[in-house]
Amino acid sequence: MWNYTPNVMEHFLNPRNVGEIEDADAVAEVGNITCGDALKLYLKLDSEGRIADAKFRTFGCASAIASSSALTELIKGKTLEEAAKVTNKDIVALLGSLPEEKMHCSVMGMEALQAAIADYKKRHGETYEMAESDDDHEGRIVCKCFNVTDVKIRKIALANNLHTVEQITDYTKAGGACGRCLDEIQQILDDLWHEHKAEEKKAAPSNDFDSLSPVKKILRVSAVLEEKILPALQKDGGGVELEDIDGDVIKVRLTGHCSGCAHAAMTLGSFIEAQLREELSPRIKVEQVK
Repeated sequence: MWNYTPNVMEHFLNPRNVGEIEDADAVAEVGNITCGDALKLYLKLDSEGRIADAKFRTFGCASAIASSSALTELIKGKTLEEAAKVTNKDIVALLGSLPEEKMHCSVMGMEALQAAIADYKKRHGETYEMAESDDDHEGRIVCKCFNVTDVKIRKIALANNLHTVEQITDYTKAGGACGRCLDEIQQILDDLWHEHKAEEKKAAPSNDFDSLSPVKKILRVSAVLEEKILPALQKDGGGVELEDIDGDVIKVRLTGHCSGCAHAAMTLGSFIEAQLREELSPRIKVEQVK
């Protein structure tokens, strides 16, 4: 039995925006029923270019339905440019959390959104590069069971700070069937993070987080925690407090429901650490203080 948050159960039992839009301005379908999950997303824009309506049809588990429902709630009222910034992490934040093994459902929602925006642009003669999702004609297929390419593996790993094959399976399903691609996935990850570290060393900007004084580091980290991270955790009754900073290591204490949550490790790595890395420095590591 999966340990779902109240928000996941609410969006599963009472999903928002289920259905189709006959005169939709954009339609996209991702996933594959034969592989277990599929999502079809419809968008309708108003005269000001904002998403007036978003509906979906999902074949999948509770996490797939909840993720699709959360996605449509997140994007309604946004312009396509604003909606394009929505990622699987935003979907998970709205839901509180998802079991690691179900993270691919949030990724499927993000991919459907990117594909729908691309469909709208194509209908209007515009080009659009799907920044976070996988292009069907891009890259080399690594996992033949689920048609996952090396490009998708790299993009999802970078976006969610994934370092193990098990995490890639959780987020993309790659390697979750016959297992023949597991070694190749690990090699892709090893090469990716080796390249990433090399690029970080080359960049080394003068205003790097490491060069800040301890007081300025505390102020910068506190601002990100309060403005970007804490509001998402509070939606599910959780919280986070800054305890200490040691170089690039940020030590935090999880509070409320987060303190005893079975998914605390995922919250630290896939959400808190990912947000701090995105906002401050890719070298940041987060440790939990109990």
